[in-house]
Amino acid sequence: MSCATAPEEPITQVAAFPGAADVHWETQISVTWNEQERAVEREELIYEVSWIPELGTYRWFLRSRRKA
Repeated sequence: MSCATAPEEPITQVAAFPGAADVHWETQISVTWNEQERAVEREELIYEVSWIPELGTYRWFLRSRRKA
């Protein structure tokens, strides 16, 4: 079984949904310190981002979170 390593720098990938207005996914790599395990953890966070016209702002909704 082979594991791919995550990139060193946080990256953002954007893919638009076909037929949807101003809705897309964004993927971010987060590096945090886990005090309980005393180790650095890397996580891949996938957000659904959509424009809310009534508020004049974007809404970010965390859709997936996993170790990278």
